[in-house]
Amino acid sequence: MRTTITGRMRTTLAAMLLAFASGPASAGIHVALTPAHFQVEPDSTFTLNLDVTPAGSAFNSFKATIDYDPAALTFLPTSPLTLQEGCLMTGTCSTACGALFHQFAAAADSLVIQESLLCDSQTLTGPGNVYRLRFRAAHANQTTILRVRRIVFYNAGVFVSPVTSDNAQVDILRTLSVAPGATGAGVQLGITPNPARGTLSLAIASGVAGEQSVDVLDLAGRRVRQLERAWVAAGTRTLRWDGTGTDGARLPAGVYLVRVRTGGIVAQSRVVLLR
Repeated sequence: MRTTITGRMRTTLAAMLLAFASGPASAGIHVALTPAHFQVEPDSTFTLNLDVTPAGSAFNSFKATIDYDPAALTFLPTSPLTLQEGCLMTGTCSTACGALFHQFAAAADSLVIQESLLCDSQTLTGPGNVYRLRFRAAHANQTTILRVRRIVFYNAGVFVSPVTSDNAQVDILRTLSVAPGATGAGVQLGITPNPARGTLSLAIASGVAGEQSVDVLDLAGRRVRQLERAWVAAGTRTLRWDGTGTDGARLPAGVYLVRVRTGGIVAQSRVVLLR
């Protein structure tokens, strides 16, 4: 017996095959260390999150290894250790039953996390926070990266795939502000990266509007580059500097001062240029 395939049947069959081949749009898991890029003061403490960012494939267990630079960051374990567990796993922001198998190990430059739901036939899909890590920043200005070296998710003992991840960048930077005669107004200056081999980003926050100059000085106080002189509104803005002087040539490696002046208010910070 021969079956005749009509045009409508062909269309339906093609749609079914396409859906089967492409799979569900939410397949896989994406995780990120968050915030992805932020600035902290030297010697300050901060919390970094490990988040499942979009809703994706279901899971009930994961194991992750997070790398960090011990010269830039010191890991601070919580007491009790359960304070590091994310709300997605504990059920605070999900339907999880709250019973967890939890293992954690801290090495000199890495952290290993393993968590599993002890809930019968229960899974999670995100988005949400699965873990929290606390660090203390080093004393010196610098930029450092925290990396997800390895992370795997399971659903009832079966690997979930694919799994992708994003790292986080932390700029450790002390903002030096000097405001002679200022009353209720201030200027703040942040520079990243510092030290720098290439282009730098200057974040300037001003509490007042007015004419503002941004200059680069050598340690003798001589101006080697004027980055801007203009009227600006109150608020935060960003300038970029490629490390060149007035003549357009790259300045020699060394320590320079970036000075922001608005009226009688001055913010000044050191920056190190590398070869």
